Amino acid sequence: MTRRPERMPDVKHFDPDAVLEQVVRLFWRRGAASTGIAEVVAETGISRSSLYATFGGKRELYLAALRGYVERHSRPVFDRLAADGRGLPAIAGFFAGLIAARCSGEHARWGCMVSNAHASLDGAEDDDVRRILDAHHDGLYAAMHAALRAADRQGQLRPGLDVDGTAQTLALLAYGVNLRSRAGAPAAALTASVDAALASLTPDEENR
Repeated sequence: MTRRPERMPDVKHFDPDAVLEQVVRLFWRRGAASTGIAEVVAETGISRSSLYATFGGKRELYLAALRGYVERHSRPVFDRLAADGRGLPAIAGFFAGLIAARCSGEHARWGCMVSNAHASLDGAEDDDVRRILDAHHDGLYAAMHAALRAADRQGQLRPGLDVDGTAQTLALLAYGVNLRSRAGAPAAALTASVDAALASLTPDEENR
């Protein structure tokens, strides 16, 4: 009796959420421009036809992965920072966690999927991609702004500091940490840069 070759699971026999997380990891590590559908098939073990039937083409798959990254990896961190209430210690903790995640552990040197998209313009000419990137930035800015407002209420900031502009600056610093870590910058150098930036926000000793 001739044995039939094994078939890849079809659309009814896999968990789309679990597959999407695999796809997130692939695009995050390699970038959209460097990743083809054949690599997605190899990574997930799902047939090309099943991927297309569930997610659409590569563009739709990348959009779903980018949205999934923001919701699962970025949004919870932003929400914790916004709700923390400690002011500058909360911001320092945010950056310490960011540097640790970017320079050690499972995702070391992968950077941030959103920052990588900004840097490589992976579909950034696409309005849908641009909206995801802009929404991510708005969330990061809002979290920094909330933390700075808490710091201001507790007298942790130097007088006259522009909270709006500083929140934008700290958001850009976070993108910089993401990109420099992916390029191999050591954690100590990134920490020193963050420490210097945060120290510039505090009152001078003579004004305390």
